Formats: sequence, C-alpha cells, structure tokens
Amino acid sequence: MNKILAILASGMFLLSSQAFAANFKIGVSGQVGLFGATAKESHGHATDSRAAGSNVHEDTEIAGAAYGSMFIEGDIGPLSIGVDYVPTAFESETVESARHDQQTEGSDTVSVVENRVQVDLQDMTTLYVNLNVTDNAYIKAGVMTIDVITNENLGTGAQYGDTSLDGTVLGFGYNMDLDNGLFIRGEGNYLNFDGASLTSGDMTVTLKNLDGVTGKVSIGKAF
Repeated sequence: MNKILAILASGMFLLSSQAFAANFKIGVSGQVGLFGATAKESHGHATDSRAAGSNVHEDTEIAGAAYGSMFIEGDIGPLSIGVDYVPTAFESETVESARHDQQTEGSDTVSVVENRVQVDLQDMTTLYVNLNVTDNAYIKAGVMTIDVITNENLGTGAQYGDTSLDGTVLGFGYNMDLDNGLFIRGEGNYLNFDGASLTSGDMTVTLKNLDGVTGKVSIGKAF
C-alpha cells in the first residue's frame, strides 16, 4: 500500500510539473464492467478431517458494475501520465452464514453462531500511462489501489478489520480531438487485483482473486 501511495504522489508531482510545459487535461469518465471474485471462509478448531472440510466454504461470484470517475493528465511527448479516482463506493450484498460448533470436545451439544458480512470497496485510485501508437490510438498500463471496508456482525462479537488491495490495469483506447480543446475517448481495460486475507479469532476470510474487464467512455478538456 505504501509503495502504491508513493507512486501516486510521484505521478501527481509529474503532472503538476508538466502542466506548464505541455497539454494539461482534466475530464470525467463512465464505465461498465464485468468482475469475478473467488473467496474462501474457514473456521479453525476442527476435531477431525470431516469437520475440517465442513468448516471451509469457497465461492465464486460474477457481477456487473457501472461507475464514474474523474481524471487529470499531463502529456510528455507520446506519453500521457494520469491519475484516475472513483469517488463512489462499491457495496457488496450481505452474506449470512451459520456456524455449528461443539460446545466441548466429545460433547454432542452443538451451538449455532450466525455471521453476517458486508464489504465496501472505496477510494479506487489508478496511476496510469497512455502511449500513443497512432495519432488517435493508444495502449495503457497502470497500477491501482482500493480500500476494503468490512461491515460485519459476527456471532462471536469479533471483527475482521479493514485492508486494501493493490492491482494493475492494462488496456487500449481511441482518442478523438474536438474543437476548443475538448476530446472524447473510448477504452477497453483488464483489471486484476492481488488477494488478501482477514482474520478474526478462529475465522479467516481469503480473497483469492478479483479481476474484470471494463468498457470506458471519457470526455475532457485540454489546456
């Protein structure tokens, strides 16, 4: 996370220093995408292999998303260095699960613990570079970071805590200049985030992968 923040700070410095020497651009974007994620929840203190297997739950979800962002760019020859920020949060559905625990070892008495977990992904920030391959077409590469805020109600009263995910973006696009410094562009991107694990007592939730593809339309102005 600290490395990503340092890169973002460096990118902002480059943008501010280039703004007076080259084209300086600001704009807004709208995009839609399809994302897939695989997560695993596990509980410790299993007493045998059968119980251990029942205490591990893994699921894969695919969902669509639509969101907006704002960006700022500076041109350096054929390169454009930019920072893109998504001001809205992505809110997951609430997942409910029931955990069955033996109260004491060797006892037939089983208690049921209800768990509810909901996750917000917010403050997605991307530092990217566009490289022109023709007068209008370009390829794109960048690094991303997003905060993961957990909103849980665990039967044990414990909490998972929050974390962040770092990722990369690769894409291509087409830019069209209009009158008075205005421009529009379209992009196709592939996003991939690293996994993360959160632990609360004997419970661990692991995000194994999160990736997706998006289509993006932007409008902006060059100064």
